[in-house]
Amino acid sequence: MEQRELGSEGLTVSLVGLGCMGMSEFYGPANDTQSINVIHQAIELGVTFLDTADMYGPFTNEQLVGRALVGRRDDVTLATKFGNVRGENGEFQGINGDPDYVRRACDASLRRLGVDVIDLYYQHRVDPKVPIEETVGAMADLVTDGKVRHLGLSEASAATIRRAHATHPISALQSEYSLWTRDPEAEVLPTLRELGIGFVAYSPLGRGFLTGAIASIDDLDESDTRRRHPRFQGENFERNLNLVATIRDIALRKSCTPAQIALAWLFAQGHDVVAIPGTRSLDRLAENAASSDITLAEEELLEVDQAFPIGVTAGDRYPDMSTVNR
Repeated sequence: MEQRELGSEGLTVSLVGLGCMGMSEFYGPANDTQSINVIHQAIELGVTFLDTADMYGPFTNEQLVGRALVGRRDDVTLATKFGNVRGENGEFQGINGDPDYVRRACDASLRRLGVDVIDLYYQHRVDPKVPIEETVGAMADLVTDGKVRHLGLSEASAATIRRAHATHPISALQSEYSLWTRDPEAEVLPTLRELGIGFVAYSPLGRGFLTGAIASIDDLDESDTRRRHPRFQGENFERNLNLVATIRDIALRKSCTPAQIALAWLFAQGHDVVAIPGTRSLDRLAENAASSDITLAEEELLEVDQAFPIGVTAGDRYPDMSTVNR
């Protein structure tokens, strides 16, 4: 598995990572035994960049990852996040970037994960009520205290990234990026490259849409939150379904899968870009890992680019877009 460096502070991660969110929530019923097996197999395949957050579950996803890493902590690069606040019953309570909260959240994540240090600690969403300098200042204290190795942001705007990086070096920005979400290319990616910050793409397969495996909304479990996402509804769903045909054609020609084409395209966008596709399936895990060996020729990249220009996808990414790109 190829390794790529994110930022200038020495953070190196596997090209293909593993997003663990869906193992505990959002995409249907959980199966912890199956998920732990997936994490163990990921490590064997070289997929050693694991991503979680305190809000997933809520709180249970960090515990799950922690159990999976007993005796294997040194084999992975572990990332988690704070800032999206949830109650014990799962209710969302807003965004918190207050310095005192940052410290409490980190200590709680360390306990749930069962580790002494977090390799990459993200602010999950920017809190507009707290200057980013104050939040990142508290995160920097965690580095000084040895609780965190590297700092990251998620879904932050170019202006916020600049202010944060001036406070303490930011190693990575995590945001949604894929063929059907190319928004970061306008301002965020150029800013990251100017400052020397890496990019971690979440939902690199369009929440599964780009795999070609979702042909109908009925393919999703009744509890699956994607049913409420605008891109999965009504006419938007049908329009977006037509987009997948292009990568399916290229995949047939290259004897691979649409998901592998989508990931190979993403990896070709720069050596500072990695992805964390999520899965609870051993087969999907192997498929995603194998995408690191696929190279698209210039004419194939052009064909994909022309089929998925910026803005072509129908519908917003979330039902509420107010917390992103702050």
